Amino acid sequence: MKTSDNQKETIELEKMRHTLSHVLAAAVTELYPTAKFGIGPAIDNGFYYDIDFGDTKVSDQDLEKIEKKMRGLIARKLEMKKRVASKTEALDWARDRKQDYKIELIEELPESEEISFYDMGDVFTDLCKGPHVANLSETGPFKLIRIAGAYWRGDEKREMLTRIYGVAFKTEEELDAYLKRQEEAKARDHRKLGKELDLFCFSDLVGAGLPLFTPRGTELRELMANYSLSLRGREGFKKVWTPHITKTDLYKTSGHYAKFGDELFMVHSQVNGEDFAMKPMNCPHHAQIFASRPRTYREMPVRYMEATTDYRDEKTGELGGLSRVRSLTQDDSHVFCRKDQIKDEVKRLVAIVKELYTTMGMQKLRARLSYRSDEDKYLGDKKLWEMAQNQIKQAAIDNGLDYFEQEGEAAFYGPKIDFMAEDAIGREHQLATIQLDFVQPERFELEFVNEKGEKERPVMIHHATLGSIERFLSVFIEHTGGWFPFWCAPEQVRIVTVNDTVSDYVAKITDILSGIVLEKPLKYNELRYSVDMSTDSLGKKIKRATEMKIPVLLIVGPKDAEEEIVSVRLRDKEEKVKLQKLAEYLCKLS
Repeated sequence: MKTSDNQKETIELEKMRHTLSHVLAAAVTELYPTAKFGIGPAIDNGFYYDIDFGDTKVSDQDLEKIEKKMRGLIARKLEMKKRVASKTEALDWARDRKQDYKIELIEELPESEEISFYDMGDVFTDLCKGPHVANLSETGPFKLIRIAGAYWRGDEKREMLTRIYGVAFKTEEELDAYLKRQEEAKARDHRKLGKELDLFCFSDLVGAGLPLFTPRGTELRELMANYSLSLRGREGFKKVWTPHITKTDLYKTSGHYAKFGDELFMVHSQVNGEDFAMKPMNCPHHAQIFASRPRTYREMPVRYMEATTDYRDEKTGELGGLSRVRSLTQDDSHVFCRKDQIKDEVKRLVAIVKELYTTMGMQKLRARLSYRSDEDKYLGDKKLWEMAQNQIKQAAIDNGLDYFEQEGEAAFYGPKIDFMAEDAIGREHQLATIQLDFVQPERFELEFVNEKGEKERPVMIHHATLGSIERFLSVFIEHTGGWFPFWCAPEQVRIVTVNDTVSDYVAKITDILSGIVLEKPLKYNELRYSVDMSTDSLGKKIKRATEMKIPVLLIVGPKDAEEEIVSVRLRDKEEKVKLQKLAEYLCKLS
């Protein structure tokens, strides 16, 4: 098969980035001769190397001197040459250099395997499969950006290594654009904004990965959840409620216990000795509600929805703000339907996803069709999988989705349409999902009576519009930079007074605000406002409100009271609005 120009460029870029990881290791060796090396691959946008510096402390402040040393090596235009060795020779090489992590990697290789090394001139040699550029002069613009901790081989019971990250691109312009986006990303970091905007916090006494939401943050997350539920409620979904713990037998039957047993939080009953688990997902519970009474074809499809918190015992090192937590709230839903209803149900769910993300200002969506691979980690008959994957693909075509296909990303019980949303600075995030499942109905022996009077298995369709609400919020906060759309801002309006002589006029304004009920996108949504009548200067009050990113400021002074107008300040403009038109004006903002 002919390689396209884009594929060739990708291969060359990967070779360049992989080579730079070796240059990084060589520079570290010159500066820290006792350093021991783990792995150093090329990754999206750059490269990294995991390094054990022993007792030496290395921080971001050391990156400049490491980078300088790297540039010195590149200036020497050293050649990269591959050579092969036997396993015995490779072990001798690693032992002579006391490279314990390389020894471990080599020992796992088959005795018969030829092991490749790459020599960087006579300066540095590393165990590596390649490929690399032929000469260091072929490496492009790069920059070391940060240091992080990384457990050896991702195992938190193993050694903590120092991971040095670098970025590299074909041109200086691409590098500069990337670094500019990274600076913007830092300013938008949801952990930073979450604290500044008083949305959520963490407590060591509560535990890592268990976020606590403040009143402002709770307002935001409930607005998100309620909007998602309202879209599905409009389409015939009914709310259900399930408990937060369950007998482990439920997950053994569903197949989750065998696949995700290590992620379960276990609960042991002190009364009767039974083992329970904090629920990590909701589909088996919803299956039990469906199974609680006989069903016929006339009531199909049956649609359940629930916004509920699940619990997963994630590794501490993988937790990060709201992006990855141990308590995650899913706006979860499940459809139980006949096979001939799959097409219409998927179409219904795709429409919900499109509407929600358009409202969120993230309408640029791609769909990843996530299929099974040949790995032995999937349940169910392969023929059913093939049928389900064909239906998923046809659904993407029928609904005009911009899609791509990827093996190995399916759930263990079925293929998925995973929606990738692009944020304001061009990053892509996997959020909403639609999943076909023929496995759990079989394992739970779900059934309905069809029009022939025969028992038939339903198909189960899993769907989350936001996904994990916590993870969605991490994306949404960064997408908006904390300037939330008017409809979902925790505090939509703040009245700011020029002095203390306008209290009677402020009371008139609050009477109007208290009577406003916003219709879109959520009905019966009362306006959220506050009043700042403190003795601080007007400048301080405005600064305080702006720092909290409140979308609408109503600035009120004696002249405004006299003329019965309000000075309205939005993020991008300021105008005068007559008092009797204020409600109409604010309703249009929603």
